[in-house]
Amino acid sequence: MLDTFYREFDYGYVPQWHDDVVDITATYLTHPRHTLVVAVLGGEVVGTTALNSRGPAHPPHPHRLTERYPSGRTAQLLRVYVRPDHRRHGLARAMVRTACEFAAGIPGYDTVYLHTNVDIPGAEAFWRSMADEVCDARTTGEHGGYGTVHFEIPIPGAATERYGHPYFAAAGGACGSGGKGHQEQGGGGGLG
Repeated sequence: MLDTFYREFDYGYVPQWHDDVVDITATYLTHPRHTLVVAVLGGEVVGTTALNSRGPAHPPHPHRLTERYPSGRTAQLLRVYVRPDHRRHGLARAMVRTACEFAAGIPGYDTVYLHTNVDIPGAEAFWRSMADEVCDARTTGEHGGYGTVHFEIPIPGAATERYGHPYFAAAGGACGSGGKGHQEQGGGGGLG
Protein backbone atom coordinates (compact mmCIF):
# COMPACT_ATOMS: atom_id res chain seq x y z
CA MET A 1 0.00 0.00 0.00
CA LEU A 2 2.81 2.39 0.84
CA ASP A 3 4.48 1.59 -2.49
CA THR A 4 1.28 2.69 -4.23
CA PHE A 5 1.15 5.99 -2.31
CA TYR A 6 4.70 6.84 -3.31
CA ARG A 7 5.08 5.27 -6.76
CA GLU A 8 1.58 5.61 -8.26
CA PHE A 9 0.04 8.59 -6.47
CA ASP A 10 3.22 10.71 -6.31
CA TYR A 11 2.23 12.25 -2.97
CA GLY A 12 3.33 9.55 -0.55
CA TYR A 13 1.89 8.76 2.84
CA VAL A 14 -0.61 11.37 4.09
CA PRO A 15 -1.57 10.63 7.74
CA GLN A 16 -5.10 12.04 7.54
CA TRP A 17 -5.86 9.96 4.42
CA HIS A 18 -3.87 6.80 5.13
CA ASP A 19 -4.02 6.25 8.90
CA ASP A 20 -5.46 2.75 8.39
CA VAL A 21 -2.24 1.36 6.91
CA VAL A 22 -0.15 2.16 10.00
CA ASP A 23 -1.93 -0.44 12.15
CA ILE A 24 -3.34 -3.02 9.74
CA THR A 25 -3.97 -5.57 12.50
CA ALA A 26 -6.25 -3.32 14.57
CA THR A 27 -7.86 -1.66 11.56
CA TYR A 28 -8.66 -4.71 9.45
CA LEU A 29 -7.68 -8.03 10.96
CA THR A 30 -9.23 -7.88 14.45
CA HIS A 31 -12.22 -5.62 13.70
CA PRO A 32 -15.28 -7.82 13.03
CA ARG A 33 -16.82 -5.43 10.44
CA HIS A 34 -13.61 -4.78 8.50
CA THR A 35 -11.55 -6.95 6.17
CA LEU A 36 -8.33 -6.90 4.19
CA VAL A 37 -8.03 -9.04 1.08
CA VAL A 38 -4.42 -9.72 0.06
CA ALA A 39 -3.21 -11.41 -3.13
CA VAL A 40 0.15 -13.15 -2.79
CA LEU A 41 2.20 -14.72 -5.57
CA GLY A 42 5.50 -16.46 -4.81
CA GLY A 43 5.67 -14.89 -1.35
CA GLU A 44 5.18 -11.35 -2.74
CA VAL A 45 2.11 -9.24 -2.05
CA VAL A 46 0.82 -8.28 -5.50
CA GLY A 47 -2.57 -6.82 -4.60
CA THR A 48 -4.73 -5.55 -1.75
CA THR A 49 -8.32 -4.56 -1.17
CA ALA A 50 -9.70 -3.30 2.12
CA LEU A 51 -13.17 -2.63 3.50
CA ASN A 52 -14.08 -0.70 6.64
CA SER A 53 -17.17 0.80 8.25
CA ARG A 54 -16.23 4.47 7.91
CA GLY A 55 -18.10 6.67 5.51
CA PRO A 56 -16.40 9.53 3.67
CA ALA A 57 -15.19 12.44 5.79
CA HIS A 58 -16.05 16.10 5.26
CA PRO A 59 -13.72 17.77 4.62
CA PRO A 60 -12.20 16.84 2.21
CA HIS A 61 -15.22 15.16 0.58
CA PRO A 62 -18.49 16.96 -0.25
CA HIS A 63 -20.87 17.20 2.73
CA ARG A 64 -23.71 15.56 0.77
CA LEU A 65 -21.66 12.36 0.58
CA THR A 66 -21.12 12.21 4.35
CA GLU A 67 -24.90 12.39 4.77
CA ARG A 68 -25.58 9.78 2.10
CA TYR A 69 -22.89 7.34 3.35
CA PRO A 70 -22.79 7.50 7.17
CA SER A 71 -20.17 5.62 9.15
CA GLY A 72 -21.44 2.37 10.57
CA ARG A 73 -23.97 1.71 7.80
CA THR A 74 -21.52 2.22 4.95
CA ALA A 75 -18.97 -0.37 3.89
CA GLN A 76 -16.16 1.72 2.43
CA LEU A 77 -14.01 -0.06 -0.13
CA LEU A 78 -10.45 1.21 -0.26
CA ARG A 79 -6.82 0.25 -0.89
CA VAL A 80 -7.66 -1.58 -4.13
CA TYR A 81 -4.12 -1.80 -5.44
CA VAL A 82 -2.51 -4.26 -7.84
CA ARG A 83 1.16 -4.06 -8.75
CA PRO A 84 1.47 -2.88 -12.37
CA ASP A 85 3.01 -6.11 -13.67
CA HIS A 86 0.04 -8.12 -12.31
CA ARG A 87 -2.78 -6.01 -13.75
CA ARG A 88 -5.29 -6.93 -16.45
CA HIS A 89 -5.74 -10.50 -15.20
CA GLY A 90 -8.93 -10.09 -13.14
CA LEU A 91 -7.16 -9.86 -9.78
CA ALA A 92 -8.64 -6.52 -8.66
CA ARG A 93 -12.12 -7.57 -9.77
CA ALA A 94 -11.85 -10.82 -7.77
CA MET A 95 -10.60 -9.00 -4.65
CA VAL A 96 -13.41 -6.40 -4.89
CA ARG A 97 -16.01 -9.16 -5.24
CA THR A 98 -14.55 -10.93 -2.20
CA ALA A 99 -14.75 -7.72 -0.14
CA CYS A 100 -18.34 -7.07 -1.30
CA GLU A 101 -19.31 -10.63 -0.36
CA PHE A 102 -17.81 -10.00 3.08
CA ALA A 103 -19.93 -6.83 3.41
CA ALA A 104 -23.04 -8.76 2.42
CA GLY A 105 -22.46 -11.08 5.37
CA ILE A 106 -22.20 -8.26 7.91
CA PRO A 107 -25.53 -7.05 9.36
CA GLY A 108 -26.13 -3.32 9.18
CA TYR A 109 -24.33 -2.38 5.98
CA ASP A 110 -26.59 -0.57 3.49
CA THR A 111 -24.16 -0.10 0.61
CA VAL A 112 -20.54 -0.24 -0.51
CA TYR A 113 -19.00 3.19 -1.16
CA LEU A 114 -15.64 4.09 -2.67
CA HIS A 115 -13.77 6.96 -4.21
CA THR A 116 -10.89 6.80 -6.63
CA ASN A 117 -8.33 9.01 -8.32
CA VAL A 118 -9.28 8.75 -12.00
CA ASP A 119 -5.95 10.30 -12.98
CA ILE A 120 -4.40 6.87 -12.36
CA PRO A 121 -4.37 5.02 -15.73
CA GLY A 122 -7.17 2.46 -15.94
CA ALA A 123 -8.85 3.43 -12.64
CA GLU A 124 -11.88 5.19 -14.10
CA ALA A 125 -12.70 2.47 -16.65
CA PHE A 126 -12.26 -0.23 -14.02
CA TRP A 127 -14.64 1.36 -11.51
CA ARG A 128 -17.20 2.30 -14.15
CA SER A 129 -17.34 -1.39 -15.10
CA MET A 130 -18.20 -2.41 -11.52
CA ALA A 131 -19.90 0.52 -9.81
CA ASP A 132 -22.24 3.47 -10.27
CA GLU A 133 -20.89 7.00 -10.13
CA VAL A 134 -22.51 9.13 -7.44
CA CYS A 135 -20.29 12.21 -7.56
CA ASP A 136 -17.65 13.48 -9.96
CA ALA A 137 -15.75 15.82 -7.68
CA ARG A 138 -13.00 16.80 -10.12
CA THR A 139 -14.46 20.30 -10.37
CA THR A 140 -14.79 20.81 -6.59
CA GLY A 141 -11.07 20.94 -5.87
CA GLU A 142 -11.27 18.34 -3.11
CA HIS A 143 -7.99 16.61 -2.25
CA GLY A 144 -6.11 19.52 -3.78
CA GLY A 145 -7.61 19.03 -7.22
CA TYR A 146 -6.86 15.32 -7.67
CA GLY A 147 -9.24 13.54 -10.02
CA THR A 148 -11.59 12.17 -7.36
CA VAL A 149 -14.78 10.40 -8.42
CA HIS A 150 -17.11 8.70 -5.92
CA PHE A 151 -18.89 5.41 -6.64
CA GLU A 152 -21.38 3.00 -5.09
CA ILE A 153 -21.76 -0.78 -5.39
CA PRO A 154 -24.97 -2.39 -4.16
CA ILE A 155 -24.56 -5.02 -1.47
CA PRO A 156 -25.79 -8.39 -2.70
CA GLY A 157 -29.09 -9.10 -0.96
CA ALA A 158 -29.61 -5.48 0.07
CA ALA A 159 -29.92 -4.53 -3.60
CA THR A 160 -32.39 -7.36 -4.12
CA GLU A 161 -34.52 -6.10 -1.24
CA ARG A 162 -34.49 -2.53 -2.54
CA TYR A 163 -34.65 -2.99 -6.29
CA GLY A 164 -35.81 -6.54 -6.99
CA HIS A 165 -32.58 -7.71 -8.64
CA PRO A 166 -29.07 -8.08 -7.18
CA TYR A 167 -27.42 -6.26 -10.09
CA PHE A 168 -29.56 -3.14 -10.04
CA ALA A 169 -29.03 -0.06 -7.91
CA ALA A 170 -30.20 3.51 -7.77
CA ALA A 171 -27.33 5.84 -8.54
CA GLY A 172 -27.07 9.52 -7.77
CA GLY A 173 -26.22 12.44 -9.94
CA ALA A 174 -23.74 15.21 -9.28
CA CYS A 175 -22.26 14.68 -5.82
CA GLY A 176 -25.16 12.48 -4.79
CA SER A 177 -27.86 15.08 -5.35
CA GLY A 178 -30.06 13.25 -7.79
CA GLY A 179 -30.83 9.95 -9.36
CA LYS A 180 -30.27 8.49 -12.77
CA GLY A 181 -32.61 5.60 -12.21
CA HIS A 182 -31.80 1.92 -12.20
CA GLN A 183 -28.71 0.82 -14.00
CA GLU A 184 -27.42 -2.67 -14.60
CA GLN A 185 -24.06 -3.48 -13.07
CA GLY A 186 -21.37 -5.42 -14.84
CA GLY A 187 -19.09 -5.16 -17.80
CA GLY A 188 -15.47 -5.93 -18.46
CA GLY A 189 -12.09 -4.30 -18.56
CA GLY A 190 -10.27 -2.42 -15.84
CA LEU A 191 -7.16 -2.71 -13.71
CA GLY A 192 -7.74 -6.26 -12.57
